[in-house]
Amino acid sequence: MKTALLPLGLEGLTAWMQEHNWPRFHARQVWHWVLARRCRDFAQMSDLPKRLRQELSENFEFFATQLVQTHRAKDGTCKLLLRLSDGETVECVLIPERDRRTACVSTQVGCGMGCVFCASGLNGWARNLAWWEILEQLLRLVDQLPAPERLSHVVVMGMGEPLANLDNLLLALKWATARHGLGLSQRHVTISTVGLPAKIRQLADQQLSYHLAVSLHAPNDELRTRLVPTNAKVGIAAILEAAEYYFRKTGRQVTYEYVLLRGINDGTEQARELARLLSGRCAHVNLIPFNDIPGLPYRRPSDAALGQFQQILRQHGVSVTVRKRKGSEIEAACGQLRRQRLESARNPAALAAANSA
Repeated sequence: MKTALLPLGLEGLTAWMQEHNWPRFHARQVWHWVLARRCRDFAQMSDLPKRLRQELSENFEFFATQLVQTHRAKDGTCKLLLRLSDGETVECVLIPERDRRTACVSTQVGCGMGCVFCASGLNGWARNLAWWEILEQLLRLVDQLPAPERLSHVVVMGMGEPLANLDNLLLALKWATARHGLGLSQRHVTISTVGLPAKIRQLADQQLSYHLAVSLHAPNDELRTRLVPTNAKVGIAAILEAAEYYFRKTGRQVTYEYVLLRGINDGTEQARELARLLSGRCAHVNLIPFNDIPGLPYRRPSDAALGQFQQILRQHGVSVTVRKRKGSEIEAACGQLRRQRLESARNPAALAAANSA
């Protein structure tokens, strides 16, 4: 039975080379072929001895994950559902836009944060992803690009709370940003968090150049705790203090994500309160109109409410943009494909239809 290559890591691959009487430097060559040169055939690794290429082919396969579903939208968005070695599934998305090719990846199977409007956590949290399971998502998405194109950006906004799996995330991003890895700029990586102050400070202390996005969703603790239950133990003030610490340590402006829910947090009073909260901070607000999810009672805000909310923030000097809606017809929002599959598993006919999609 063949062994998956990526979980070995460079150290494990180096050890294998030594055990099989090959020079250590061949491990770094293989690693470079797989990550930087998108090679998925050992026979094509032309700077390796022919006998080594044969041994690698006999002993290894490239991925530990299996590609279960591929969905493509008219706007070019591509969403993958991957099966992990234990049978769990996760999602990742490729978002092309002008000269950008952005990968959105997951860090956990499910999510334990309990945000009431998010599909990722509807079936609970199962486990953290290993670093190679995060990195494999990036490689799978790279493989969806035509040969001349490469990833330009990564957003860690898929399933799960990234900072609750920080160690594995940092290992995956190390290879994503390494010169002999995927070669991405740290400044083109965004990590999104519900707001875990201690972990934000821990990330800040790494003094890396990743961009931090905090999922705020409400301008006061009462409303935020209704929408994001973990806020009851944290509070907005502590999150803002940690975000300011991140800014001081890294010099990177913090983005505050705000999902607009019709009639709940999209009113003029909430807009004014949010403006007062962020006024004077080096902050940017990313407004995200809610994508309707079957089974949830929340709805997308009206265009008028969205426009007014944006205008009030600008009038108070707060930097603000509205996230474009991408891949809506392929359920590109976090967790929707996995949830669909879990529901389908209870119905064999539906599962067969999902497999053939």
